Amino acid sequence: MTQDSDEAPLVDEIAARIRDRIMSGAFAIGMPLRQAALANEFGVSRTPVREALRQLQHGGLIEVHPNRGAVVRVPAPWEVRQAYEVRAELEGLAAQRAAVRISSAQTDRLRDLNKVLHSALEGGSSPETAAANDEFHTIICAAAENAWLLRMVDQVNASFPRNVSSLVLSEVERHRRENVHQHDEIIAALASRDPEAARAAMYAHIISSGEHLSTWYEQRSHTVYRG
Repeated sequence: MTQDSDEAPLVDEIAARIRDRIMSGAFAIGMPLRQAALANEFGVSRTPVREALRQLQHGGLIEVHPNRGAVVRVPAPWEVRQAYEVRAELEGLAAQRAAVRISSAQTDRLRDLNKVLHSALEGGSSPETAAANDEFHTIICAAAENAWLLRMVDQVNASFPRNVSSLVLSEVERHRRENVHQHDEIIAALASRDPEAARAAMYAHIISSGEHLSTWYEQRSHTVYRG
């Protein structure tokens, strides 16, 4: 069925709202997405909701089961590993480029953000630490001064709910300590204007993060939301 041109903006808006909730964790992995409930909440008919869900299914964030309908998709561990291999190459390149372009103010901001993560080592992750971690990577990608690179990193990041990375860190103190130590290494390489060291440090960091994330999904693939 061809989507009416007048309906397209509404479908895109609903898809974006559902996507935001998936990415934030408000809609948990494995959670069913009922068309009637969503239509009632958004004050629309089921038709744009159905089209929005199809859009999200095409993007890989949800899947449709014959007996359960649409559910928030649980990524397979191998998908996470492959995606993070790509992300490691991209952000490694970003760090390499940033090493000769990053400003003193940006480097100082990276140090401040990592201090937030250092101070929270004992208490676990929080919205503040999650935001600090995200901004850390955003600054480096922005300092690379390559819009194509930034878009491709965003595309990889949009493939998985962002809140899960915070959950991984919140559950294991060793992972949190490893995270801030790796950030320290990245900052040192950037401050030294060493492109190859910056690339290597970022690559290792992303690969490590991907392994932790894929293990998290693997351990919980049979215990996710089944309501």
